[in-house]
Amino acid sequence: MDILRAIGTTSLVQLHRIVPPGCADVFVKLEWENPTGSVKDRLAEAVIARAEEDGRLQPGDTVVEYTGGSTGASLALVCAAKGYRLRIVSSDAFSREKLDQMAALGAALTLVPSEGGLTTKKLILDMIEAARTLSQEPHTYWTDQLNNQDSIAGYYSLGEEIWSQTAGRIDAFVHCVGTGASSRGVATVLKRHKPGMKIVVVEPAESSVLLGGQARPHGIEGIGIGYAPPLWEPTLVDDIVPVSTADAKDMARRIAREEGLFAGTSSGANVVAAIHVAERLGRGSKVVTLMADSGLKYLNTDVYRNR
Repeated sequence: MDILRAIGTTSLVQLHRIVPPGCADVFVKLEWENPTGSVKDRLAEAVIARAEEDGRLQPGDTVVEYTGGSTGASLALVCAAKGYRLRIVSSDAFSREKLDQMAALGAALTLVPSEGGLTTKKLILDMIEAARTLSQEPHTYWTDQLNNQDSIAGYYSLGEEIWSQTAGRIDAFVHCVGTGASSRGVATVLKRHKPGMKIVVVEPAESSVLLGGQARPHGIEGIGIGYAPPLWEPTLVDDIVPVSTADAKDMARRIAREEGLFAGTSSGANVVAAIHVAERLGRGSKVVTLMADSGLKYLNTDVYRNR
C-alpha cells in the first residue's frame, strides 16, 4: 500500500468532559491520524496530484512553498513518496518540532526571522516573497498555498467523511482560517448536502481582520495571516468567532488533560469556538470541528513545556 493512501478516513469522536451541560453535542475529527499528524496532508496530496495531471509539475522538478510547518511537512511527505525535491520557506515563529519534521522528510529549509516569535502580516508577506524568489529558478513548481485553488478540492473528502460519519445529522461545522481552503472545501460539501448547515470560522482575537479589526501579532500557529486570504469565500460562512491566543492554548491543555486528546493551538481555538456555537444551539444539535494537528508538534512551545 502506498503511504499516500493512508491519508484521510480519520476518526470522529465526541467531547464529554469540557462541554458544559445543556449544550449541543460537540464532535472532533482526529486529523492527526494522517501520516504527518496534520489535516494538511489532504491539501498536499491534492495540489501535487493536480499539478502532475496538467503538466505544471514534471519529473525532476523542485517544489517550493512558504509555510508555518504543517503544510511543509505534508508536502515533504508527498514529495518524498513521489521523488521530488522540496524547498521550504518558514520561520522561527513556528515550533522547532515542525521545522525538524520538514527537514527529516527531506525538505531544504530557508528561515525568515520573525518579530519575537509571533505571527504577523509582515512575516507572512516576507515568507511569500522569499518563496517567489526561489520559484523563479528553472524546473521549479511553486505550490503557493494561499492562492492555489487546487487545495480546496483536497478537503472535499473531509467534508464527505464528516457527512457520512454523522449520518447527515450535523448542524454546524467550526474551523480556523489560515489559507481558508479547508473551511471552504468542507463547507462546499456540507452545504451541498444540507443548505441550512451553519459554517463558523475562527480567527485570532488579537488579529480579527475578517471581522474588520486591525492586523496584530498573535501566537496561534498556522492561522490568522493578517489579511483576508485570497481563497476566503465569505458567502459560505455564517459566523466568525474570534479566540485569543491565551484561550486557545489553555483549551489545548484542557482537552489533553480532560479528554485525552493531544492537539495543537489551533485545535484549542477550534474547540473554544465549537463550545460557543454549541451553547447557542443547545441540546439536540451536533457541532463538528477539527483536531487539525498533533500536540507532538508543540512539545517545546509554551503550550505544553514545563507544565
